[in-house]
Amino acid sequence: MPELPEVETIRVSLDPVVVGRTVAEVELRTPTLRLPLGDDLRSALVGRRITATSRRGKYLLLALDDGRTWFFHMGMSGRLRFVDGEHVPALHEHLLARFVEGGTLVFHDPRRFGLSVVEDAAISKLLADMGPEPLDEVGFSTDYLSRMRASTRRTIKDVLMDQRVVAGLGNIYVNEILFRAGVRPRRSMKRVTTADAERIVDATRVVIADAIEHRGSTISDFLDGIGRRGGYQWRHCVYDREGQPCPQCATAIKAIVVGQRSSFYCPRCQR
Repeated sequence: MPELPEVETIRVSLDPVVVGRTVAEVELRTPTLRLPLGDDLRSALVGRRITATSRRGKYLLLALDDGRTWFFHMGMSGRLRFVDGEHVPALHEHLLARFVEGGTLVFHDPRRFGLSVVEDAAISKLLADMGPEPLDEVGFSTDYLSRMRASTRRTIKDVLMDQRVVAGLGNIYVNEILFRAGVRPRRSMKRVTTADAERIVDATRVVIADAIEHRGSTISDFLDGIGRRGGYQWRHCVYDREGQPCPQCATAIKAIVVGQRSSFYCPRCQR
């Protein structure tokens, strides 16, 4: 699933090629993704100009000239890209928005868990319960994370992956964050000390900033908004590296299941 760094990479790559363009035509090639696609979406987009791009957690947001926002969520396998010139729809390309100025914005989603809707972002339920951004130094702090000890019996990994706690993190980056912080993914949140929380918050900022700088992780088929692969997968320390040597101590990386998701850690460096 594209996580915060991948969605931000898509946003950065799309910004210069879609802002200022006006939607001329919307082709919907499936009746529903996570939510229905239909005439309401088409009528909300045709004639509208994209004025800005932004991101909230794993949502890509395209501001429209009528004050509303075009939301995208990539789900498990979604890909959003701009194609210059004429474009013939291919398999799993479920939404195509053709622009007055030329070019097409194409949403490709083989598993169809993605989302595309137009809403007022200020009152959207999609964003209402989201936690702070991981790079928000005020909202996501040591004190904020430490307070979770009193309210949950979950593991630290489950807490960090909860979008209501911190927005945009997923399995890849939580594994990498906990490795950098020296904390095992199965550690109970109640056993996370203030010092642990400080290391986790610091590690989060480093890992997410570094992943954005390297344009996200291409694990299987992630591409940015103009068809380029990410590069952060070459910098993973533990994710999907079971049996390989830890980059710090050379101990073999172990894999376990936490919260129904594969988790990877170094049994020597993480406690």
